Amino acid sequence: MSPTLAGVTWEDIDPNLLFGLREGLQAGLVVSLLLAAVRQAAAARADDGRGHDGQGHDGYDRDGRGHDGQGHDGQVRKISAAPVWLGVLGAVMLSGSSAAVLTSSTGTASSRLQGAVSGLLSVFAVGLVTAVIFWMRGAAAGLRAQHRSDPDRVARVTPIGAGALTMTAFLAVGRAGWPTSLSLWAAAHAPGHPAGPLAGTAAGLAAAVVLCWLLRRWAVRLNAGVLFNRAALALLVIAAGALASGLGDLQDAGLLSGRRWIAFDLAAHARPGSWWVSLVTGVTGLTPEMTVLQVVAWIAFLAVGLRAFAKAGRPAAARAGHPAAARHTASAGTTGTAGWWQRTAGRRPWTVAVVLVATPALAAAAMIAALPSASSASAAAVTVTVTRNGCAPGWTSADAGSQTFTVDNQSGLPGEINLDDASGDIVAEIETIGPGTSSQLNATLYGGTYVFKCFMGSLPATVSQPVQVAAGHAAAAASPIHGSAVAIKPVTVSELAGPNKEYQAYAARQLADLAQAVTRIQADLHRNDLAAAKQDWLTAQLDWERVGASYDSFGNLGLAVDGLPDGLPDGDSDKNFTGLHRLEYGLWHDQSAATLLPVAATLASNVAAVRQNLASASLAGDPANLPIRTHEILEDALRDHLSGIDDQGGGAAFAETYADVQVTTAVLGYLAPLINARQPGLPDIADNQLSILNAALLATRVNGRWESLGSAAPAAREDVDAAIDAVLETLSAVPDLLEPPPAH
Repeated sequence: MSPTLAGVTWEDIDPNLLFGLREGLQAGLVVSLLLAAVRQAAAARADDGRGHDGQGHDGYDRDGRGHDGQGHDGQVRKISAAPVWLGVLGAVMLSGSSAAVLTSSTGTASSRLQGAVSGLLSVFAVGLVTAVIFWMRGAAAGLRAQHRSDPDRVARVTPIGAGALTMTAFLAVGRAGWPTSLSLWAAAHAPGHPAGPLAGTAAGLAAAVVLCWLLRRWAVRLNAGVLFNRAALALLVIAAGALASGLGDLQDAGLLSGRRWIAFDLAAHARPGSWWVSLVTGVTGLTPEMTVLQVVAWIAFLAVGLRAFAKAGRPAAARAGHPAAARHTASAGTTGTAGWWQRTAGRRPWTVAVVLVATPALAAAAMIAALPSASSASAAAVTVTVTRNGCAPGWTSADAGSQTFTVDNQSGLPGEINLDDASGDIVAEIETIGPGTSSQLNATLYGGTYVFKCFMGSLPATVSQPVQVAAGHAAAAASPIHGSAVAIKPVTVSELAGPNKEYQAYAARQLADLAQAVTRIQADLHRNDLAAAKQDWLTAQLDWERVGASYDSFGNLGLAVDGLPDGLPDGDSDKNFTGLHRLEYGLWHDQSAATLLPVAATLASNVAAVRQNLASASLAGDPANLPIRTHEILEDALRDHLSGIDDQGGGAAFAETYADVQVTTAVLGYLAPLINARQPGLPDIADNQLSILNAALLATRVNGRWESLGSAAPAAREDVDAAIDAVLETLSAVPDLLEPPPAH
């Protein structure tokens, strides 16, 4: 049993601690580097004011009057860190106040809203952080250039505008503070004992503060030029991660497309909730699963940013020898609106702080008072709690008709919540609910008996007491329709075992054909007949597609047969790039038969290994994976084939997708009885849509030969896209319909 302190266990604290650590690092790293840079800039500017040429360098005239028009007896006003702290304070107050309004008026903030706000803040933050990066780079270049031209003279540093500092800190903290505030507020107001989630999040935030404080303490000891360069590079990596994270949030919110276009998923090797993954995510913004848009944005931002970073110091260096130009640049940062904010934030920081605290707090209080409360806004909602020892212990009654349940997870663990009827069929479910959070569950109840079942972490499943619902007039008049919350009988692994055996037999036949095709390729290469090898390669590739090993579901063996060069150190020339796509690359890039013979021999060996291990759990032995294949085979075709990602020169996207339709039709047929028992008619609808997709693919052939993506008629390509989208939408219901319940 885990040790406890005031009823709080490590399992209560652990996931929330990592959440707090990750969010704290995402905000704190930027703020720490800003504070260190401001301190060094202030020190350099103060020294500059004691120059020996009769002028207050950094834009101060002989008469000692600064660019803000205020005389200070020739003394240089130091650069203040107050704008950074005010930005932090404003973000904390606004995040907390908005979270209070949302949770008080609606009970929870929808995941769509959270993703939209976090995503937009991240994208805006990237813009300002980028400006700070190039200010740091320019400052470092200026220091270096002036030291070379006059080593005895203290270098000047052009200050960045106070408004830019404030907004950068505000957005950096706001993008992490928004979800953190929502989590803390929801946990504090959830029924039960929220001490665990609150303590865990607070401990994580405290750890992040300590780490960031140590970073700042180390950074300010560096030479100013070194600090500016290193901090700018670190911020460049952080900004790339923030951009990728923000785009992912916008995809989750539905504001950007491509959420299902996954570039990689390493969750099996890098558990998202582990401490080291939380650290990596907090520092870089990278996660174990990322979409193609996120990866492309991350790489493009770093590629462009590093190139610009290398050139950024040149204009600053050129200006270092022109004092008049330097004074003009410095003065530009302290005039107009920026100058007003610099003077206000620097001279009256406490007044500004009071305004930043009071304004959001008063506005939130007024909105909470004016808006209907969560309880009145959802009067029909029934709150049920989940603890370590009980599942909805306070649920004792329910009415017939549409019901909304607010499920509060006080177990300290993530889990799944099901509402079942008397026959054990699932009426409604929450597939994932985090520790210390609340989520809504909607269901339509008819006359009968219902129970909640809770599957929390590694704990044994718990069940609520049965509740009898009397049949009412509204419930009797209602009839279940497609898309409504009707009971679904859970499927068992034993029920899936028979269809999975049929699929294994089908896949074994395709693998036997594949082995024969690879043998023919070897014979072609021995005869130096590359034209015949190309034809036999296509046959072999389609045989493999009909095996149905989508989304790397056959593990390393599958990658050895059909892997791509993406991610390999040497790309398409890497020794670990093997299999069918390696043959494709060589055949269409004029490599000799002698070069490709070892590739074909390795492929033959790997195909034999797949045939031998086909029934293992890591390949096709797990029956629970079969419903997922029904949808993912074609989803994989859309992602890899019809996008051109996996084309190594053969131009076989339509042919490969055609083979994927064949295996999808076979798998759907094996599962049809189980699907019809839960959603009658769905297999017939999907079969009809598959026939339409099949016809659209065949229409891309010209004179009996498959066209490539680039050569196909636009209208034919559009027909294929429309047909595959339609069937994927229908098949997306199958994994949920045939998902075995968690084993406990």
